[in-house]
Amino acid sequence: MLRFFCFTMLLTLVLGCGSKNVGLKGKVTFSDDGNPLTVGTVGFRQDGKLARGNIKSDGTFVVGFEQEANGLPPGKYDVYISGAAVVVGQVPGTEEDIWEQLIDKKYASADTSGLSVTVDASTKVYNITVDRAPAPKKK
Repeated sequence: MLRFFCFTMLLTLVLGCGSKNVGLKGKVTFSDDGNPLTVGTVGFRQDGKLARGNIKSDGTFVVGFEQEANGLPPGKYDVYISGAAVVVGQVPGTEEDIWEQLIDKKYASADTSGLSVTVDASTKVYNITVDRAPAPKKK
């Protein structure tokens, strides 16, 4: 019985080692001047599963599934950025905020962003460069 228990524990340890998450961090910067994007969330999508990392004021992020910074299982991920907007005013006579998008709208979807990363044991940093949102058209 003791041998069976030891064998089971050893098997559990060996099989569990292959599925460890990989810690992943990075920085989001603008393509035109290299300044950091200071708000938003970087999303990582794989087979219907989502992981996220909040963008900090210096442009850096750390990724996690269930909680921030617990990493990603190895594999290929489609990447997108959400919430990259700031309040620039209020609609006159209301309490409704006016938001300005900071990055091109293509980055808001994993299907259109053009961003992806393959995570493996050697992947530790994934830096992202984004284009600014086009200037609003004047009326």
